[in-house]
Amino acid sequence: MTFHSIYAHGFARVAACVTTSHVADPTANAKAVLAAADACHEQSVAVAVFPELCLSGYAIEDLVKQDPLLDAVERGLAAIVEASAGLMTVLIVGAPLRFGHRIYNCAVVIHRGNVLGVVPKSYLPTYREFYEGRHFASGAGIAGETIAFVDLHAPFGVDLLFAAEDVPGLTIGVEICEDMWIPVTPASELALAGASVLINLSGSPITVGRARSRALLCQSTSARCLAAYVYSAAGAGESTTDLAWDGQTSIYENGVMLAEGERFRQGGQITLADVDLDLLRQERALMGTFDDNRRQREAFFRKVTFALKPPAADIGFLRKVERFPFVPSDESLLEQDCYEAYNIQVAGLVQRMRATGTKRVVIGVSGGLDSTHALIVAAKAVDLLGLPRENILAYTMPGFATGSESKTNALALMQALQTSWQELDIRTTATQMLKDIGHPFGKGEKVYDVTFENVQAGLRTDYLFRLANHHGGIVIGTGDLSELALGWCTYGVGDQMAHYNVNAGVPKTLIQHLIRWVISSRQFSDDVNRTLGSILAAEISPELVPVQPGEKPQSTEASIGPYELQDFNLFYTLRFGMRPSKIAFMALQAWKDAAKGEWPPAFPSDRRKAYDLPEIRRWLDVFLRRFFAFSQFKRSAMPNGPKVSAGGSLSPRGDWRAPSDSSAAAWLEDLERNVPN
Repeated sequence: MTFHSIYAHGFARVAACVTTSHVADPTANAKAVLAAADACHEQSVAVAVFPELCLSGYAIEDLVKQDPLLDAVERGLAAIVEASAGLMTVLIVGAPLRFGHRIYNCAVVIHRGNVLGVVPKSYLPTYREFYEGRHFASGAGIAGETIAFVDLHAPFGVDLLFAAEDVPGLTIGVEICEDMWIPVTPASELALAGASVLINLSGSPITVGRARSRALLCQSTSARCLAAYVYSAAGAGESTTDLAWDGQTSIYENGVMLAEGERFRQGGQITLADVDLDLLRQERALMGTFDDNRRQREAFFRKVTFALKPPAADIGFLRKVERFPFVPSDESLLEQDCYEAYNIQVAGLVQRMRATGTKRVVIGVSGGLDSTHALIVAAKAVDLLGLPRENILAYTMPGFATGSESKTNALALMQALQTSWQELDIRTTATQMLKDIGHPFGKGEKVYDVTFENVQAGLRTDYLFRLANHHGGIVIGTGDLSELALGWCTYGVGDQMAHYNVNAGVPKTLIQHLIRWVISSRQFSDDVNRTLGSILAAEISPELVPVQPGEKPQSTEASIGPYELQDFNLFYTLRFGMRPSKIAFMALQAWKDAAKGEWPPAFPSDRRKAYDLPEIRRWLDVFLRRFFAFSQFKRSAMPNGPKVSAGGSLSPRGDWRAPSDSSAAAWLEDLERNVPN
């Protein structure tokens, strides 16, 4: 496998296919299925599903009991099986088949010239417009059987799973239409038995509102079962004697829609998506209750294996990857996320102040994004508690490199919010400390090392804690989730510490959008909003190292990498435990072309960047070293603060428990072995 192949990174391409139905004409229907199958093969699809009874037509009523039609169905199946010999794709086709003394509504699983198995429908709707009980027998309870038709023999029953020998995690489970509408579905049992890709072949005539119900069931099944769910409903060409058809297709993964097709399309269509088998495996391993549920069931399934033989080359990537996984590009979702995140932070601080009886909060305001956001969280919290804004004791503490723009913004924001505020210049005290410890700067030398930086960061925090003692308040932390991940904070008496950190669960890339949301939702007055806008436009800098006139200020991102990449790395490391090589592959898909894909709403056009693989690899190396081998000791002693994002938190009391003296060797080895330079 090459680095650029999706199959090298735990993905598999699936398809939901709708063919134009030819009523009671299995020969024509078989040709239509084969045409779609050829197209799927050309696009390196692993699994393709077709509608229920697609070989005969769904709405053929009593014609399904006629031997000439059933004979033609078997011949059509035989033709598909023979033609599939040279195809990579596993085909799952709907057909009525005779078994024993009855006719069954079946899904036939075909691959490379073989019938891997036949799954009969368990639950037959016989109500309202449906009359399947008149024509078919239920397959419920059938296990361990073998079916024969034409010259073909195959396992038959509802106890079948289909597993690829050469694609780890690709195990297919099949149910048919009504099977997903009942309380305890076959899909649930199949998922517990190991199926990662659940298939539903559906007839499902359309009525007003039914498409929403189908989508809800597909989404909820994929979420509950921690699985991919591939759905295909009958479309154009089906009999409209009493019904109509929309050909709905959709692909979900772990509750997220990956793709959906056009409804009411005149003609066939193929809906494609690349599902993440690794993600599903990780979720099931992480959520122990999934396996606990499995152990309560004790169901036995036969596993039919096959060799998919996927391509090793680059076949493209048919999956939306958010550049900012903590920040949805959909405007309504982003607005909802910002509303919830901001109010989670506010609610956390309100409860902490109530519980401790605290009436005042102390906060350092630099004019940067993090302290700005923490301040407007504090302002809303004291408002909800009915306290005056003067109870926010805000301090700007200029040091040796504080810029005029950031200082101006900090003062303007504190004044606009009507907090108590004061400027505490730390330079004299910092110089004295550097002199006392024998640092060269104390002797007049221009030495700007980590000690020089941390003396300033530590003094600021020291002042804040003593001010909190003096005024009977608590120190509000401002450091964010991204800084905690990278260890970009001064330990102990520094910005790593606070009495309560409202930003600890918020990634850097989300904070700017939270501030934009605060502006757009008019949480504060116009003068506050104008200042917030100015702060959003400034470059991220710790402002600890002096610069000469004309020089660029110290840049955080020049040292530790672009936060937009590092937050990408953090999300997939923290939330899903993915390999570095897979994270690099996904980052390349998301970031290789600034002109493609969606950007979050209001994201400035001049900040829309692209990154190539060498850049992605370089900054991922930095992330792995800092996250796994350097900064855990800072997280092990981090203060309280609310979890905000579903992507996770780094609290040792929450999502992330890790040793402070760990090694990054295993992660760096994967990067070195599997990501080209």
